Amino acid sequence: NMIKEDWAVISWAAKWMGDDKTVMYEDTRNRKSFRDDKKILEKLWKLLDEADIVLTQNGKKFDNKKVNARFILHGMEPPSSFRNIDTLTIAKKHFGFTSNKLEYMTNKLCSKYKKSGHAKFSGFALWKGCMEGNVDAWDEMKDYNVLDVLSLEELAEKLIPWDNTINFSIYAEENVCTCGSQKLKKNGFYYTNASKFQRYRCQECGAESRDKKNLLDKDIVK
Repeated sequence: NMIKEDWAVISWAAKWMGDDKTVMYEDTRNRKSFRDDKKILEKLWKLLDEADIVLTQNGKKFDNKKVNARFILHGMEPPSSFRNIDTLTIAKKHFGFTSNKLEYMTNKLCSKYKKSGHAKFSGFALWKGCMEGNVDAWDEMKDYNVLDVLSLEELAEKLIPWDNTINFSIYAEENVCTCGSQKLKKNGFYYTNASKFQRYRCQECGAESRDKKNLLDKDIVK
């Protein structure tokens, strides 16, 4: 009984990782109401439906659930299932940074793109400006969103070699590093309690990977 108006999505930005094409961006500035987010969500739905893997910062706990809420409220079906790479999850699992926020990590680890703070409109003032129809606020929202995507992509390239959540070789049907390189060098073996696998080291990013074939004789394993 405290709800006056429901929240809505006013903008989103995305790109295909490794693709040099311009970042895709949509917002509701030209809609009769900035809360009319159905059209921009239909475009986002198509992207998610096509993707095998989605890269986000805190997307597993926040963004995914938020867009799903808007999808179902607009009567949309779930997009095709996809896997997640979440830079926040990687940071918490493998590192003890002073901060795991995107702005901190990109400022420390990225050289080309660094997440920006708000320039003319600070904090909530940016969203308030967009809701009031301020053209400068909308332009800053676009710049802010686009740089978020570019800096996230560069950050992911730094962090992914430390994470082995997804075996990219399955998608390529050959041994491929998480960074996409096929320049792999044998680097000893990886052992479990009942298996032995060839281990590799990527010559470009240094990440470790392993073969899928168990090198132990079946009789020995038995």
